[in-house]
Amino acid sequence: MPQDAFTLRFVAKELDGALKGGHINKIVQPSRDEVFLIIYTGKRTVKLVLNTNAQDCGAYFEEGEEESPLVAPNFCMLLRKRVQGAEIRKVELLGFERILRFTLNSYSDFERTERMLYLEVMGKYSNLILTEGDVILGALKTTTLDENVRRAIFPGVKYVLPAPQEKVDPLDEAALREVLSKADGDLGHFLFTRIAGLAPSTAEAIAKSYAGGDLCDHVRSYIFSDMVCPCVVEREGKPVDFYARSVAGGKPFSTLLEAQCYFYTRRHALKHMEEGRRKLLSAVQAALKKHEKRLAQTLEKKKECEGCELLRIKGELLTANLFALSRGMKGCELANFYDENGGTLKIALDPLLTPSQNAQSYFKRYRKQKRALEMLAPQEAETRSELEYFQSLKAAVLSAETEEDLLSCTEELEAAGLWKAREEKRKRVKAAIPFRTFACEGFQIFAGRNNLQNDALLRAAAPGDVWLHAQRYHSCHVVIRTNGRSPSDMVLSFAANLCAKYSDANGDKIPVDYCLVKFVKKPPKARAGFVVYSNFSTLLGDPSKV
Repeated sequence: MPQDAFTLRFVAKELDGALKGGHINKIVQPSRDEVFLIIYTGKRTVKLVLNTNAQDCGAYFEEGEEESPLVAPNFCMLLRKRVQGAEIRKVELLGFERILRFTLNSYSDFERTERMLYLEVMGKYSNLILTEGDVILGALKTTTLDENVRRAIFPGVKYVLPAPQEKVDPLDEAALREVLSKADGDLGHFLFTRIAGLAPSTAEAIAKSYAGGDLCDHVRSYIFSDMVCPCVVEREGKPVDFYARSVAGGKPFSTLLEAQCYFYTRRHALKHMEEGRRKLLSAVQAALKKHEKRLAQTLEKKKECEGCELLRIKGELLTANLFALSRGMKGCELANFYDENGGTLKIALDPLLTPSQNAQSYFKRYRKQKRALEMLAPQEAETRSELEYFQSLKAAVLSAETEEDLLSCTEELEAAGLWKAREEKRKRVKAAIPFRTFACEGFQIFAGRNNLQNDALLRAAAPGDVWLHAQRYHSCHVVIRTNGRSPSDMVLSFAANLCAKYSDANGDKIPVDYCLVKFVKKPPKARAGFVVYSNFSTLLGDPSKV
């Protein structure tokens, strides 16, 4: 994001207009890099985020609520003591530095005190500092006397501006003109490296807009013009940047604060979703790994027992030839009457046992391994069923697109014992129709978010509705509510595309089976989402067409 002085000048101006005269009603510090100010402006209540994180540093409005930590950090307690209830008198940019200054009037029963809150937007060096009479009261990130730093930041010392960069201040016209008279090579790179307060994208935009003439006048005109055309650039539905001036492909907004609010709200929601998805996937992967190991052990034991029939044959051959054997023999080779080619079979013997005891030993080992095989068969089937179910859970988590989708997956993982339910949950208002809902040519189409919803969707469907599922892949269940009508090929194709999109299949030609709901049955005691169906047809779904 171009959070340079050029952009922050517009931000300061809009914040001043939106917040002047407002009162700080609440202060929250949800993380070590962020402070939220809940401000009543006289018309509405807004949440102002003051962020010092290297990736998201800046001052912007954001939608939604944030849970307060059980114990407020020290700086948050300081702000609550010193500025909660304060009136915002002014928001301004200091010179052409990347520093926003909030002038606050704090009231008490006996006095009115003016305090300053400085937000330094400088990447990893960003900071939030509270002062009174140029003396620091506290900061989000402080230094100590032991540190060898050029700038002391801790309570009691005087607040001084960061050391200036070796760049020219565009407010100094004479110095700017002298520097620009030596411009050569790539103009955008030259402006970025020689003029303070410009991000690379801003410098490049200035260079592209230059069509000749006095370069100094053009640069100052571009930087200090009040023209603003905010926009947000998105790729594949994800916000990647915002700008104070319009760029190609940008989504326009009426104010820069609205553009920032949209950008950061969407960005943080996506980040929160990815973190939630990662945690759920970790839980599912752990279950998959555990059951894959169990299946491998079962198959290894099964392989060891697969030769039990040979043990039985050896026992019977020994029993049939007891007359020809004697104690003390270490082995023998007997005619194998089970072999169609009339071959012989070598049999190892225990010389301490009689021939009859050796035969009984083989029969005992045969019975033991046969029982083991009988016990391993249901274990293998159960483990494979569990693996199949966990793979479907993984597909549901990967295909989740919204917080609601992830919440539904979380509930299923809790029901499956893979996720520990939180002791205190937020109240969740359940939707009248919990499924993903779509429409095509007047037909309602529903898609389950997870296996539990897939079962609920099947129970809610009428026998004459159309049911769809990706062939040989894990996917959501899709139901077309027909109300006695026959869906057209367009409706079936749209529903098949939905099935393909919310599946773990790859490609643009995914086979999707469909049939009437009356031909779909759920076996007794089957895992959630598992069904059998008949009388079906198949068509190809393309996830890119949804």
